[in-house]
Amino acid sequence: MSSSNRRLFLTFAIAGLALAGCGFTPVHGPGGSAEGLRGAVTVTAPNDANSYEFVKRMEERMGRNLSAPYRLDYTITTKSEGVGVTPRQEITRNQVLGVIEFAVTSIATGEVVDRGTVTNFTSYSTEGSTVSTASVERDANRRLMVLLADQITTRFLATFAGWGK
Repeated sequence: MSSSNRRLFLTFAIAGLALAGCGFTPVHGPGGSAEGLRGAVTVTAPNDANSYEFVKRMEERMGRNLSAPYRLDYTITTKSEGVGVTPRQEITRNQVLGVIEFAVTSIATGEVVDRGTVTNFTSYSTEGSTVSTASVERDANRRLMVLLADQITTRFLATFAGWGK
């Protein structure tokens, strides 16, 4: 083994030992802060295309359990505005702003255990045919719902130890 290979090996070995001793615990693992989160929250049924995409993503990330101990209620608000304008005042790009206000309720007690608001945005081009613009607008809304669902999931991963169990 050449000396540079030994140095590389030792570097990785020391890094591995440092990580093992740093107290790192996987968030979903035994003793992790979100242990038990998967399947613990049922999401209120969707009633339109945006809420369908939101619920779909939440269930992908957190699992689906209709008899979960917690319920996630939410209100989705979106707003589209032109952001790309030509010198002839034609809009070439739209931005979709999204806000989800949410509350997590304990099914057993009826107590709201967590609430909050997440915001994000995405955009799409309006150049092209009517059909292609409608298609990219739907895709932008779908992407926005994924972003917002991921933000809520991340928040749950960080805070579940305080309100879950």
